[in-house]
Amino acid sequence: GSYCTLGRNVRVGEGAILQRSVVHDNTYLGSAVRIDGSVLGRGCDLREGVRTEEGVILGDECFVGAHASLSSGVKVYPFKTVEAGATVNSSIVWESRGARSLFGRDGVRGLANVDISPELAVRLALAWASTFEKGATVTTSRDTSRAARALKRAVMVGCNAAGINVDDLEVATVPVTRFQITSSTSQAGVTVRLAPDDPASVVLRFFDEDGLDVDEATQRKIERLYHREDFRRVLAREIGDIGFPPRSLEYYTAALVDSVDLSDAREAGLKLVLDYSFGTTSFVMPNLLAKLEAEVLVVNPYANTANVLAFDRQASSRRVAELVVASGAHLGAVLDPGGEFVTVVDDRGRTLSNEEALMALLTLVTDARPGGRVALPVAVSRGAEEICRRSGTQIVWTKLSASHLMEVARSGDVDLAASQSGGFIFPQFLPAFDGAATLVNLISLLTVSGRRLSEVVDGLPAVHVVHHQVHTPWELKGTVMRTLVERTRGHELVLVDGVKIVEPDGWALVLPDPEEPLTHVWAEAPDDGRAEARAQEYVVRLEQLIR
Repeated sequence: GSYCTLGRNVRVGEGAILQRSVVHDNTYLGSAVRIDGSVLGRGCDLREGVRTEEGVILGDECFVGAHASLSSGVKVYPFKTVEAGATVNSSIVWESRGARSLFGRDGVRGLANVDISPELAVRLALAWASTFEKGATVTTSRDTSRAARALKRAVMVGCNAAGINVDDLEVATVPVTRFQITSSTSQAGVTVRLAPDDPASVVLRFFDEDGLDVDEATQRKIERLYHREDFRRVLAREIGDIGFPPRSLEYYTAALVDSVDLSDAREAGLKLVLDYSFGTTSFVMPNLLAKLEAEVLVVNPYANTANVLAFDRQASSRRVAELVVASGAHLGAVLDPGGEFVTVVDDRGRTLSNEEALMALLTLVTDARPGGRVALPVAVSRGAEEICRRSGTQIVWTKLSASHLMEVARSGDVDLAASQSGGFIFPQFLPAFDGAATLVNLISLLTVSGRRLSEVVDGLPAVHVVHHQVHTPWELKGTVMRTLVERTRGHELVLVDGVKIVEPDGWALVLPDPEEPLTHVWAEAPDDGRAEARAQEYVVRLEQLIR
């Protein structure tokens, strides 16, 4: 193009258009890129179809994925990454990347005060709040960390500026937040928490009027408003208010106790060992345990952010197991800091895997309510099918995503919905993961059945499931899955999520990852050796298709 200066070793792809731009040494420009009035630093990598508008400046060694768009005046500091398909309207200075989409599997996630800054939180809240009518009410909560406190306040400011009232629970578990939304005048909610696997990151999770994670359509709507900066700003007299709902924990506890028959549990003289993981669960459990009338030994019984950051779940599970054996307790459990998941320890001190816990609860539920319906993800073991077959229970197959499992649970016609990550849903109380509800229902089911948990575990079928990951470029995922379906047409296929190939003695599931350039392969067979061989068969097939 006209008025362009290119440095040494600059490579320009076919169909690229450059106008009034400066491109420094060793930069790669893919096919069909359009660079207009921009300055690109040394060693940059711009893939196919990238567009930069006038005034864009990229620092040295920046990577811009295919079909990303950088708006006028955007500055990207050195060594940053812009994801494929991303639309960048503001400069990337502190952030580690320019994301293709704000929402991920868990919500909006990033490094606290870097990717997720107070400025981003305000703009995101403005976009979200702009989807509601003026004068609507939303619920907010957080964990005990200072990062979550600061960002939640920024979210509240954004909501108020758009004319939305806020009911602030301050520090609360995720299930209590969900329950407050469903039992009040709130039309939605948001909670801000440290990421469970990265103490330097935070997650903003948005909920709909039923307390469930917002669906993809709502996520896309929020993202469109955010990227366009199409926010509603109200007059001074219309700015939203902030309230603090009283007795939310008491209402939650009362509703949970009312949803479960605890009469046998109260008379059983139970002994429990519980670990609250230094999280917000410590605010919920004392009220709930008072209703159980059980003898309880509690470990890590108070909320403390520093201890949450250093918390080792496996070590804690071992400690709880030792205490269960030493005290002769009936049951042990480790509740996660957010209150959604629970790790169970039986009366012999055995820590149950997520798969074992799923099948144990499934056994108890189907024995208590034969002929019912349960919701399970398609990657669950055939042992679960065997348990349901014995009691005449119908399985509703779901995707592996938690949001789809909750959608099915919301329908109200299943007795239990369970994930493979230790999350359980009892829809008669709340159609979402709840560790406290799981524990209370487990205790009730055990006392009604008259069995100890170890007896239930001893009767579970063996599980031989293996899992592998195959690196798959984004642009090949669709082709790979279509080809796989064509080549397995002679088999029984389940297409609820990915491609599940059913064999007489097991199955294989091939599922693209929604957030990473990966494809997951699960396989089950009568023993570990055959399960591994089946998984490797599909791993090899995928690798051949990718080449």
